[in-house]
Amino acid sequence: MTQEFDIVIIGAGMVGAALAAGLGQEGFRVAMVDRAPGPEFDPEAAPDIRVSALSAGSERYLQSLGAWQNILSMRATPYRRLAVWDEAEHPLSNLIPRTVNHVEFDAARLNTPHLGHIVENSVTQKGLWQAAEAEPTVTILAGSGVSGITQTTESATVTLENSQQLTATLVIGADGAQSRVRDMAGIGVTRNQYGQQAMIISVRYQGPVQDITWQGFYPSGPRAFLPLYSAGAAHPGESRASLVWYDAPEELARLKSLGNEALMTEIQQGFPAELPQLTHIEARGSFPIARQHARQYSAGRIVLVGDAAHTINPLAGQGVNLGFQDAQCLQNLLKNARNAGKGLADASVLSTYEKQRRPANRRMMYAMDAFYHLFSNQTPPLHLIRNLGLGAARALPFARDQVARYAMGVDDELPAVIRTLTSRLPGLNQL
Repeated sequence: MTQEFDIVIIGAGMVGAALAAGLGQEGFRVAMVDRAPGPEFDPEAAPDIRVSALSAGSERYLQSLGAWQNILSMRATPYRRLAVWDEAEHPLSNLIPRTVNHVEFDAARLNTPHLGHIVENSVTQKGLWQAAEAEPTVTILAGSGVSGITQTTESATVTLENSQQLTATLVIGADGAQSRVRDMAGIGVTRNQYGQQAMIISVRYQGPVQDITWQGFYPSGPRAFLPLYSAGAAHPGESRASLVWYDAPEELARLKSLGNEALMTEIQQGFPAELPQLTHIEARGSFPIARQHARQYSAGRIVLVGDAAHTINPLAGQGVNLGFQDAQCLQNLLKNARNAGKGLADASVLSTYEKQRRPANRRMMYAMDAFYHLFSNQTPPLHLIRNLGLGAARALPFARDQVARYAMGVDDELPAVIRTLTSRLPGLNQL
């Protein structure tokens, strides 16, 4: 039996579920397909090891979908300050006071209650599934992956692994960095594998929940602290956090081989002094870091969003926020196309989506790459430049705050002078 829909979304993670909820709100008949079952939430369980820093812009989008209240009813931690500093030891460091290379962004300076929220990925996904399930025109098909996609001039047919078939005007690939939809569409990628990997460690620490997230930069890579929530009555006086340690694969392999007590000692010695006293390690994991960009965002009746279209260095936690921006853009364009009497897979609609999203995604890729190469080395001139750069950020609070408002999604555009500079960066068109 074949089921008919306007749109089939393949991939029910955060970005796919956001699109399902948003398109359902617009009255589109939507099927959301994923091999995995729906996310679960247990308030007594330890946090998901995968967390994201959701920007204020993403928060507004999730509110419009009806998902944000669902998320707040589970777990979300606001952060009001964000700090960045250079921890590299080098003879040139003696020329510059340590306070110069320390920059802090504060929500109060930006006239906003917070900069964003740290949320477990499974919590965000669960809140979005609940929003999608509330839409009568959305059908969720979990438990079976996709075995094939065929296209004609009239429609696309998605065949599931259980032999079920779905027809639609448009197929959206939201199935992540290793997207099978992208492969089935014949869309290639450019890919750059970084020398570092990232280790995520879920911990408890002594003290109240902090309102700051920070990154200290070392030549081997940054080390980050993301606050979570109180550990509760079972662990009085303790709070939870997620730590991220970027380093060479062999160093992370050594760290992963350690027992919890030994690893805690390594963390306390290897992280900046601002790290609170750890009491327990609850979980750990690691993943490689790569920059990847689809050579095109659509092919026929197939269009890509989120990690299926682009992955960036997770340095500033912008990946899922970019994915939500993709989803919001595509949702609006599809609504406008229907109102104008255009087909959902009309080439002009999908090319407009790519024209709007590719430059924004590319700019963020370039910025994260530049940041990565500037900080992940011990070259004396670059060490001096990055310290001077952080010092300049302290000395020019207006420009710093304007960029921060854009990065956090408080403002929709970068300041004009920054847009001009980024448009002239060499190599931007090759990303």
